[in-house]
Amino acid sequence: MSARTATAATAGMDPTTTPRETSGTPGAGAGPELRVDSGRALSPALVAELDAFCDELESAAGEGRPVGVLLLGGGAGDRDLRGDGVDVHLVSKWERALRRMERLGAPTLALAEGECGGVALDALLAADYRIARANTLLRPHVRPDGVWPGMALFRLASHAGAARVRRAVLFGTPVAAGEALELNLLDEVVGEGEREAAVKAAVELLTAFPGAELAVRRRLLIDATSVSFEDALGSHLSACDRSLRREREAGA
Repeated sequence: MSARTATAATAGMDPTTTPRETSGTPGAGAGPELRVDSGRALSPALVAELDAFCDELESAAGEGRPVGVLLLGGGAGDRDLRGDGVDVHLVSKWERALRRMERLGAPTLALAEGECGGVALDALLAADYRIARANTLLRPHVRPDGVWPGMALFRLASHAGAARVRRAVLFGTPVAAGEALELNLLDEVVGEGEREAAVKAAVELLTAFPGAELAVRRRLLIDATSVSFEDALGSHLSACDRSLRREREAGA
């Protein structure tokens, strides 16, 4: 079962029906799709769907469809996104699945609309390129004891800077699309009728270089926020050597 079909079946949708959010997704270069609604609870099924999406994307990349599409948002949904049966082991599996997606040798494109919180916000922040409609609202999940302390907080601070997302992290203050664009949490904010062209341009951008090489740069970028210069040097030199060898082989 494909990631898209599995998601539709779990949500009680007809898997042959294309959700409204998929309109404007181009065929060329676009691979598997995964829909993650903001109101969905964290569950083993959701972890399995994200892993299936990664598996399908790895296969699709070899078929010339290297860009995975994440359809994110929806309504506020269930406010208690970490419901019954959720323990730290399940949270760890979810975070590892996100990390896997974040390190794939293929790019991912997130399309957000409406309220984007909970597991949808997790997926958005792990994607390579993020396009949102003007009505999008990034909302950290708030529990009785404060904002959910998952890795979304880490990614918010890494992408935008700790001081710039302080209110969102400490108090759960929502971030509107315009502000998220200024904070580099989104790459584009589009209006009605603009998303199709934006998505096509994004796919062209994401496929301009080999996916494996994009993955190397992505890893170096992520590590730059958490390792010292000395520890990073070896990885960067290895990547430089890889690039030089590729150039020599192409010239030969």
